[in-house]
Amino acid sequence: MRSDVSLRPLDENLLQELLAAAAADADPVEVMPPVAGPGGWTDERREAFLRFHRSRSLCAEPVESTYAVVVGETVVGAARLFPLTDARRAVEAGVWIGRSYRGGGVGRAVLRGLVDLARAGGAERLFASTTAGNMAVRRLLAELGAEPACDGGDEVTAWVDLADG
Repeated sequence: MRSDVSLRPLDENLLQELLAAAAADADPVEVMPPVAGPGGWTDERREAFLRFHRSRSLCAEPVESTYAVVVGETVVGAARLFPLTDARRAVEAGVWIGRSYRGGGVGRAVLRGLVDLARAGGAERLFASTTAGNMAVRRLLAELGAEPACDGGDEVTAWVDLADG
């Protein structure tokens, strides 16, 4: 596994680097909720990106833990753990990685890092979802012992048992 990948808790300084990474190497629909208006990284969309992260993980009472994905010293994406209230001791994982860093083992290192963080936080199960065509993520989830399930549409979901690790 790659040793140059780390997950750093998001703070205001890393948030600015995260925005720069997103704008340079990802489409807005891959990294944030939809924003009305023309496509691409408009000023409004950049502000919405910052507001989104500040409201989710950098506020007084965060609803999730967000981490900057760092390769060497470069921020290349984000990962998050969101506690699921309707599933006892479970968290939902979310990840995005800039296009130029995909396919080189970064995702594997990030997912393993999220599993470690979830376990350390007391979680017993980790939930993840992806698209049916994202075979790389489906393989990574299977490596962790999950059995991805298709919903009949484009979404694939999986539960990872963290007690087995």
